[in-house]
Amino acid sequence: MRGIEPPFLAWEANVLAIGQHPRVDDSLSDGGGRGYALAVRLRLFWPVTIAAAALVGLLAYGVASKGRDTTLDSAIAAGKHPVAPVRTLPRLQGGGSSSLAAYRGKVVVLNMWASWCLPCRQELPLLQKTQQQIAARGGVVLGIDTADESSDAIAFLAKHEATFPSLRDRDRGYSHDYGVVAYPETFVVDRGGRVVALHRGPVTSGWLQANVDPLLRAAA
Repeated sequence: MRGIEPPFLAWEANVLAIGQHPRVDDSLSDGGGRGYALAVRLRLFWPVTIAAAALVGLLAYGVASKGRDTTLDSAIAAGKHPVAPVRTLPRLQGGGSSSLAAYRGKVVVLNMWASWCLPCRQELPLLQKTQQQIAARGGVVLGIDTADESSDAIAFLAKHEATFPSLRDRDRGYSHDYGVVAYPETFVVDRGGRVVALHRGPVTSGWLQANVDPLLRAAA
């Protein structure tokens, strides 16, 4: 499961209303028969509304997925290594700006994340561990914080003691260059700035090892 980007989270605002406690009319609670009928209706209310919320969420994600740019996916599937999109973005911490180009010559694990994304929170310890393992070998984890409040994002990294660099993609323009519609998503970029692997969803240590280690062993 992944966090769908904010425009497609709008469905949550609509279904939250069905998660509120329904009003109970006092006039219905004083009669035994009427009170029982109300209890039955309330008992049926919650499973139906939860199922409806889940269905709307799936439909929203389906709409998002259909709008994805699959250019990178198709190229990777065909065995090609396309040039990674580059944009100059503000640094999340420390001021100034930077870009993927600043890490040319390194193997980059480019991760699109957001502090509001639950799967991103679950994935973060693995990314930090990866950063610690590959930094001395010419690799780096580069985070792209997306559609987020900078204060929330900084607090998120601090809470999890994450030290890898991150840039801010405030309007989601850069993540869209990679065909991202849900978070997290990760792209492995070789020393020459080419995308050699991608994963739509939380990564595993096995996937990282299989796709990053060979590049680290290759000559710079």
